[in-house]
Amino acid sequence: MKRGGVFYSRSKRDLSSVTAIVGIAIISLFVLLAIFADLFTFITGNDPYSENPDVLSDSSLPTGIGGISSKHWFGVTPLRGIDLFAIISHGARISLGIGLASTAISVVLGVVIGVIAGYFGGFVDFAISRIMDVFFGFPFLIFAIALSAIIPQTFPRPLLLTLVIGFFGWPSMARLVRGETLSLKNRHFAVASRVMGASAFHVLRNQILPNMLPIIIVNTTLSIPGRIALEAALSFLGVGMNPPSPSWGRSISDAVQWALVDPWYLIFPGLSLSLLALGFNMLGDWLSSKVEIAA
Repeated sequence: MKRGGVFYSRSKRDLSSVTAIVGIAIISLFVLLAIFADLFTFITGNDPYSENPDVLSDSSLPTGIGGISSKHWFGVTPLRGIDLFAIISHGARISLGIGLASTAISVVLGVVIGVIAGYFGGFVDFAISRIMDVFFGFPFLIFAIALSAIIPQTFPRPLLLTLVIGFFGWPSMARLVRGETLSLKNRHFAVASRVMGASAFHVLRNQILPNMLPIIIVNTTLSIPGRIALEAALSFLGVGMNPPSPSWGRSISDAVQWALVDPWYLIFPGLSLSLLALGFNMLGDWLSSKVEIAA
């Protein structure tokens, strides 16, 4: 932009603010979609379980453009004619719920274990670091597939996915927290507290954890998309949510075989997953820039 013969460019701060607004808007859209999924079901008269054979052709494909109409906003699935918007809205509950809950488990475990390793050091740090190395090299997908065959189908699938994804996601957070703790425990304010007789719990709670909180928040926000994508990947492989529960990952898996004749079936679940991941990444990038500025 040119003013009075001088060129001005949009500042990085303005761009980062736009990024944050767009990211929050995308996340809010899917949160509202998940919260009011039942309301949308009432308005449209469609749920993610009912079949609509009347909107399918003789070849079991949706009529028109993917079956899109005033009643079926995103169209319907081939073969069974299930409303795609209902699958997307109800599936958002599962994706967001598992993604957020598993991230919370990983963060709590990672912070506690990382702080213990970094603060006490010595053999404790050595043992925890070796355990982290084992987890980083563990074949998670193979374990998840094997576990799905062992756990009874009566066990709640969302709870199982949340526990498994959350339990195997703590090492990255623990490694970050460990490094920050090693740095912060040698700062003047932490050393002064120990010299004055403060306990380890007091130093950790009042000096170390508050100073690393911004980094924890940023890392947490950036890790949520990975948890959501992992749930979708497990469902895509057939070891995630069981049918008929609505799932973005399983919908994408089913849509692949229909991609050439009915691309809308693949576009909407794939686009929803991509947009939600993009929203969290944009918010995380903005928070990351704020932490860098503060530092």
